Amino acid sequence: MSTQRIPETDLHAWLDGQLPVEDQAEVAAYLAGHPEEQARLDAYRQHKQQIQTLFDPVIHEPVPEHLRRRPAPDVVAAPVSRDARPRWFLQLAAGLAIAVVSGSLGWFLHGQALTQPALLSDAGDASGFVHQAVLAHAVFTPEVKHPVEVSADQEAQLVKWLSKRIGSPIHAPRLSAHGFDLMGGRLLPGETGPVAQFMYQDSSGQRLTLYVTKGQSANRDTGFRFLKEGKVSVFYWIDGPFGYALSGNLDRADLSRICNTVYEQLSQT
Repeated sequence: MSTQRIPETDLHAWLDGQLPVEDQAEVAAYLAGHPEEQARLDAYRQHKQQIQTLFDPVIHEPVPEHLRRRPAPDVVAAPVSRDARPRWFLQLAAGLAIAVVSGSLGWFLHGQALTQPALLSDAGDASGFVHQAVLAHAVFTPEVKHPVEVSADQEAQLVKWLSKRIGSPIHAPRLSAHGFDLMGGRLLPGETGPVAQFMYQDSSGQRLTLYVTKGQSANRDTGFRFLKEGKVSVFYWIDGPFGYALSGNLDRADLSRICNTVYEQLSQT
């Protein structure tokens, strides 16, 4: 049994099938003796397959017309770097960020989640999408330059695009009564298909995310449930085929008030 720690780069090369043949036996022996590492790589592989299933069709989509238009004459275009990438690549990168972080962050959050075992066991199918919602919140809320894929000044286009990809009309609730304004949103891969994430921010820089997924097996309203993973508090519920998760670094009472507002607005649409 190999006890020497294998470099992370070699583990990922092995996972991607790019590790030299002469090194594969050593990695295989190491993983045989470290089942927790094998489980971590298996989780990476599963997320990679989900991302490929979700985003492969996007790669072949035509470039939207509004991206083909030249800027107005009085607009000075910023130099385009050699590292510029088309929109589908940015979507794929966003999904990969969750896939990569979910392995390491997931193990950390796993221990924290044990503080609320009853909620997880009662949630049934909800627990999977809630965990993904927490991961997405943890990955994107710290972002400074790219916290969202489409900003709030294009809200109509954002909602139309996300509704089309999810397959049903969805809406971004108004949370200004609680001091939070919509920043924008993005499309993410989920367990049952594409999911939407809306992000909000208050004057102090505190951020909330609303995660919306479709395809829940329980076709009923389960009522609000509360979960705390690390510093992230989450209220989540299922309404028909939709699953919702509101996440933030707020105390339970404050998040509960905002959650009621979200639920009321979504119920009226």
